[in-house]
Amino acid sequence: MEIKKILIVEDDREIAELERDYLQINGYECDICANGADGLQMALHTDYSLVILDVMLPDMDGFAVCARLRETKETPVILLTARLDEIDKIRGLGLGADDYITKPFSPGELVARVKTHISRFERLTGGVSRSHVLTFPGLEIDKDAHKVIAGGRERQLTAREYELLLFFAENPNRVFSRDTLFDRVWGLDSLGDVATVTVHIQRIREKIEPDPQNPRYIETVWGAGYRFHA
Repeated sequence: MEIKKILIVEDDREIAELERDYLQINGYECDICANGADGLQMALHTDYSLVILDVMLPDMDGFAVCARLRETKETPVILLTARLDEIDKIRGLGLGADDYITKPFSPGELVARVKTHISRFERLTGGVSRSHVLTFPGLEIDKDAHKVIAGGRERQLTAREYELLLFFAENPNRVFSRDTLFDRVWGLDSLGDVATVTVHIQRIREKIEPDPQNPRYIETVWGAGYRFHA
């Protein structure tokens, strides 16, 4: 079995080594970097299975690193921070992070989330046979190639954005609440916040909608949830 490699970008050496020790016990190989700029270069030029990224970093914060990484790679990202502000969580998820953990945290919880995100990413990008193309006016979802074509151009979606869009497309014209979408896409046992559903829908709209302010595909049904218009 291939050993999964994880990048830990954390300037607190004690915390970084604690994360590394728990992950190594669970069979992962880890690299540690203490600043954002170097961490970004490592993430861009090495095929990591996941990146654990502290928000408060020297010379380049975790938000900036995540945003730059998302320009070219879909590697799962877990943000870590000591800040409790809700706006920070929304900002991190909006920049493409897959998860957000507040310090202090349980090392066991971190390992559980790492396993979940790696497993889901592998399933979405290579582990499941996808047999056909879903076609809608101005939009195609190629399930074999894991591609989304909107307005004649391929759009780069993160693994979670793709999974959410695919769920909508396979269940058109049905209204789903945020809670239901979180349960069905993120999983009943997932650790997180349903607010991430809203953030991901907005990011999908920005990537596939001709006019994100007046959505053609993912409609908001006020007081009820969201519906994919086929």
